[in-house]
Amino acid sequence: MIISGAEIQARMGKEIVIDPFDPAQLNPNSYNLRLHNELLVYEEIVLDMRRPNRFRRYEIPAEGFVLNPGQVYLGRTVERTETHNLVPMLEGRSSVGRLGLFVHVTAGFGDVGFCGFWTLEMYAIQPIRIYAGVEIAQIFYHTLEGAIEEYRSDKYQHNRDIQPSLLHREFDQADRQKKLFENTP
Repeated sequence: MIISGAEIQARMGKEIVIDPFDPAQLNPNSYNLRLHNELLVYEEIVLDMRRPNRFRRYEIPAEGFVLNPGQVYLGRTVERTETHNLVPMLEGRSSVGRLGLFVHVTAGFGDVGFCGFWTLEMYAIQPIRIYAGVEIAQIFYHTLEGAIEEYRSDKYQHNRDIQPSLLHREFDQADRQKKLFENTP
């Protein structure tokens, strides 16, 4: 079940933290999150899952920043969120989608207990000019049934900046476990 905007506001400071919070960004069943003023763009021609990939940081100027098709741009929300006993979900706003901008390529599903800024994996269908501070996405919350175990990963939890992929850490851990297994009599 998705909770209502009124319920989001009622749970603020308890199960939900949105900082900063502005009641004007509250919707009937979601809350609009704004785009921060920085982006990360990978510099590699071929991205590699097994290792960290180089990236460049850009600041979005007042006149906007043009996103080009065929490139993933990592941004983040202005707002830091914290969610307990609920599942946070992120979707692009329909007005943004109607301009051909995907706000999160695949990662709109949050974990119960997530605390931090949302990294946005933005992809444009055609060139589009974006602006810092625009309400780009909306967060909404699902209730849970059953025992709850909160997210405790060291990859993205309590982040303070845009997070490039840290998938390589899983390969590193799998490689260490494989070597350990191979050396066990």
